[in-house]
Amino acid sequence: MRSGVGYSELEGSLPAIASLNASYSQASLSLPSPYYSPLPPGERKAFSDVRRTFCLFVTFDLLFITLLWIIELNISKSIWTSLENEVVLYNFKSSFFDIFLLAVFRFLCLQLGYAAFQLRHWWVIAITTLVTSSFLIAKVIISDLFSQNAFGYVLPITSFVLAWLETWFLDFKVLTQEAEDERVYLAAVNAACEPAPLITPRAVSDGQFYSPPESLAGSEDDLDEEGLGRRAVTDQDKEFVRQGREAMAVVEQILTQEENWKFEKTNEQGDAVYTLEIPFHGKTFILKALLQCSAELVYQEVILQPEKMVQWNRTVSVCQILQRVDDNTMVSYDVSAGAAGGVVSPRDFINVRRVERRRDCYISAGMATNYINKPPQSRYVRGENGPGGFVVLKSNSNPSVCTFIWVLNTDLKGRLPRYLIHQSLAATMFEFMSHLRQRINDVHVSYR
Repeated sequence: MRSGVGYSELEGSLPAIASLNASYSQASLSLPSPYYSPLPPGERKAFSDVRRTFCLFVTFDLLFITLLWIIELNISKSIWTSLENEVVLYNFKSSFFDIFLLAVFRFLCLQLGYAAFQLRHWWVIAITTLVTSSFLIAKVIISDLFSQNAFGYVLPITSFVLAWLETWFLDFKVLTQEAEDERVYLAAVNAACEPAPLITPRAVSDGQFYSPPESLAGSEDDLDEEGLGRRAVTDQDKEFVRQGREAMAVVEQILTQEENWKFEKTNEQGDAVYTLEIPFHGKTFILKALLQCSAELVYQEVILQPEKMVQWNRTVSVCQILQRVDDNTMVSYDVSAGAAGGVVSPRDFINVRRVERRRDCYISAGMATNYINKPPQSRYVRGENGPGGFVVLKSNSNPSVCTFIWVLNTDLKGRLPRYLIHQSLAATMFEFMSHLRQRINDVHVSYR
């Protein structure tokens, strides 16, 4: 899964999609970000892949009906005699020729509307499906087709089913997918023109736990001297730091877009899951929860000690720090446990994480990265995480409560349907919160 800094362990909780039967239409709101550059208009596909597939299916409809009609002609008498009876001596009650013409009518209308003119409305297919359905129903009721041979059943039923399959495919796949692609493109264009302001860095806080130093605003050179100037740094290390900062910037921008979060569902504890569409990264899930404990405790358990998460989060089997790049950045390796009786096999993830401490919040952000010393293994499917992570917000009025936010953008790879994964993420995030609350209770008891 695409995870962020401390959130990779949580992504381990994602494959614990224990409820695959829980239920991808994407959010329409997008996140502006200077990290996303729009595609040049000339590079956009004028003819989408899903529309091309639809047009091929319409062609298949005509060819298949034609083939069935030819077979029917060949079965009864000679083909030329049958053609004369079907076409020249056409009879509505006994001829299949009109069903063939109906397929030609659908082919011409749909190819003209959705291939030639590239319409983005359903009215053309609504007309063809209405005409097809009405004609076939009348034909079946009035004609003697059912008393002739097997094709008296096959041709009308096949024509009817294909017409409605075309309607479903256009309405639920072509038009929906193209609308989502258009929203993503426009969001990317807007992002380049009007980048959203980032959360401003805040002064360092004196927490009771050890924390990495905060990255102060300044030039890249200043930041490098702060975290990396204490030892020799390779180009790979600098790339890790760059990726960590990029993930941090995206998470910060997601926080500034809270009014655009789309509500998905909530649970009995009041935890809520939202979604937000990010250009070129897809649907991002955001969990927001109120915890009855200090922000420092959550910071310690979730962000600063990712290796210990396997002790209380059963959906994670391995969490290992591969490299500490600087005081704020690390590379981690995480393995999630299998789920759903083996339907979801274990996934492993390589993530770069950046941790920062602010006056009123703690942030752990990260994303997938490449690590040469940890190549993919045959026993695991290598997942990939987009920008995401954990945010722990302090309460100004009550230090014994805090707000926990988990930003999740993940691709489990493999052959699992994307919509099924997306529909299961909320349950997975709620499950993690259950584990976290139990851990907090256990820690409180041990302190007494």
